[in-house]
Amino acid sequence: MNSHDSLTLLRKRGSGQSKAVQSGSNLHCKRGERRMLDQASVLREVANHSSHAMNAIGVADCQPVAIAITSGKGGVGKSNVVANLAISLAGLGKSVMILDADFGLANIDLLFGIAPRHNLRDFVFGRTSLEDIIVEVPGGVKIIPASSGIEQMAALTSEQQLRLIRGLSQLGTLTDYLLIDTAAGISGNVVQFLLAAGIVIVVTAPEPTAIVDAYLVIKILAHRESQKRVSILVNSVSGRDEALSVFEQINAVSRRFLSKPVELLGFIERDSHVTQAVRQQAPWVTMFPGSTASRSVNRLAKRLHQQCEAMKHQKDMSLSWRALFEQDIPS
Repeated sequence: MNSHDSLTLLRKRGSGQSKAVQSGSNLHCKRGERRMLDQASVLREVANHSSHAMNAIGVADCQPVAIAITSGKGGVGKSNVVANLAISLAGLGKSVMILDADFGLANIDLLFGIAPRHNLRDFVFGRTSLEDIIVEVPGGVKIIPASSGIEQMAALTSEQQLRLIRGLSQLGTLTDYLLIDTAAGISGNVVQFLLAAGIVIVVTAPEPTAIVDAYLVIKILAHRESQKRVSILVNSVSGRDEALSVFEQINAVSRRFLSKPVELLGFIERDSHVTQAVRQQAPWVTMFPGSTASRSVNRLAKRLHQQCEAMKHQKDMSLSWRALFEQDIPS
């Protein structure tokens, strides 16, 4: 069976997926695989120009655990998961920073109810320092905010590229965990951030389109970097059984057609407190700490931290994006 058959199998496992969505997913997949070089890929491109790139751009020796959190489909609650997971990790005594890497529809700041004076655009174009755009929110989490509709970010000069790399790499001395909130979908920008991160978490939901699109993300990663560690987080489920059902659909097809098993990081149960918190522009884990969703995300944070601690002791296991500067990546 070919890749088209794998998508067909996934769709049959779910409920009534329309033909329009099926053909659209295939089209997006093909486009995503062709368009792998844009603003995020400057990190790898600059590294390719010199065998001494690490020293040339001043990469800090100590780098944070870089975790890219993504989703094939928009609307599954990815950014909300990032915000609350960050708060939970900080509650474990860890220094946590969020990089809003959705340059098209940035909204992490909205979820925390803040209006930053500066954003990543100001730093990249030399208008302010990186320290000046970082915002600390209640709960001890720091945010590097982006802004929506930054067309110039797709055409950075070499000087701007180096500035971005140097600035982000220096965060290692201040941060235990760097959570990268990518845009939804499988654009080249998204894929390059996934390749740069040490761990990838794919957020999905119990609906056919979300399941299929989560698989497409895994498929592209499997073709580009087969050893990349990928975990599934199932959001807004009725309970463990529904989460396992969603995960098993994705894992079965990934094993069969990609020879790549994925892991279930965990799930977040459906909870009306989530909607209430979003309307109040506050993380639910701080606004409703005793809620079902809060208990779910706290379990996820503890499990993720335990996994990262265990992985740090594994030979040849890189959890930071320091490896980004240590290898040549073909364009």
